[in-house]
Amino acid sequence: MPMQSTQMRTEILEISGAVDRLLSQGSDAISAAANKARSADPRYLISVARGSSDHACTFLKYASELILRRPMASVGPSVNSIYGVDLEARDALCLSVSQSGQSPDIVRMTESLRAGGATTVAITNDDQSRLAKAVDTTLAIHAGPELSVAATKTFVTSLVAGLWLIAEIKGDDDLIAAIRGLPDHLDRATRCDWSAAAAAIDGSSLFTLGRGPSWAISNEAALKFKETCLIHAESYSSAEVLHGPVSIVGQGFPVIAFAAGDAAGESVAQTADALSEKGAHVFATSEAVTRATPLPHVRTGHWLTDPIAAIVSFYGMVETVAVARGINPDAPRHLNKVTETV
Repeated sequence: MPMQSTQMRTEILEISGAVDRLLSQGSDAISAAANKARSADPRYLISVARGSSDHACTFLKYASELILRRPMASVGPSVNSIYGVDLEARDALCLSVSQSGQSPDIVRMTESLRAGGATTVAITNDDQSRLAKAVDTTLAIHAGPELSVAATKTFVTSLVAGLWLIAEIKGDDDLIAAIRGLPDHLDRATRCDWSAAAAAIDGSSLFTLGRGPSWAISNEAALKFKETCLIHAESYSSAEVLHGPVSIVGQGFPVIAFAAGDAAGESVAQTADALSEKGAHVFATSEAVTRATPLPHVRTGHWLTDPIAAIVSFYGMVETVAVARGINPDAPRHLNKVTETV
């Protein structure tokens, strides 16, 4: 199958353009949401999401805690939709992330939190969706149609929209400048050659690793292996993998470690090397490794935007693995593009 024959591949190559469109068309909405958030002066943040969108929220959790110094926690939508509990949410900023904006449990939990006193923001690809109508402010991610079941450009634009909001709330000019420079960096990231890592994926179980914001990227990578390649993958923090999971690592066991140019980068590299010493076949987005294999990667001018480039490079690799295994990543078995969970 030719490399660019899948819809997933086409949409990966559209990511830099989608981010550029978000930056061009989303400024007014970001400013309005940031102004509302600053006026509310939230003591903490809450996220409501599932799947890839929840991985985006994990990334935003670290951004909130590291940039705003406000704790952020994920709330299970079933708290309201199944158990019927309305949370007290005064002084909270709620970020609800859903590419479709249609899942009933996400909408109902968001409505409940708004009624409970939270300032609510939707990050969605459909600004006319049920979720968009349930919140105080909507951030359209401007990804354009995404036809492949596997979310790629909607995941990245959700990351960028949420991070941009946090940067604007803080007034972090350096981070805002890095975000505005992302389209060129992400275009370069699509051309990083991860074929060595692709060749090492043998269809058995594997680990993905990260720490801090890059752990969110590791979570997304593990999900993509499962849904597009039918390969069992588990994501761990590099701080946790040596505490128990390492027991299943054997000779040639595949590991992909995501390291950014941040304070956790050295720790991830050290863990990658430690796993290599135990026989694992480890690849890392780091030049600091001595035993693991460094992967080509793009540094973006800010440690919080580095992980965004890493997932773009990963997406290109995982699509290649799926195609090599004879799997159509656009339509994985048992999956639909929109899952409406009650």
